[in-house]
Amino acid sequence: MADKKMMKVTLSRSFNGRLQRHKACIHGLGLHRMHQSVVVEDTSATRGMVNKVSYMVKVEEA
Repeated sequence: MADKKMMKVTLSRSFNGRLQRHKACIHGLGLHRMHQSVVVEDTSATRGMVNKVSYMVKVEEA
């Protein structure tokens, strides 16, 4: 079985005053505060959430 691809997502801008859908994406990724990083699986669902809030997060391959 192949190793799962992972990516490290870091919240770099505040989500206060943002659209409700964008806030939901941030919480769906597991981010709750500024400069917090999480490692999530690189799937089409998580990639879509990252693309929607790309102006607020930084992404690295993990």
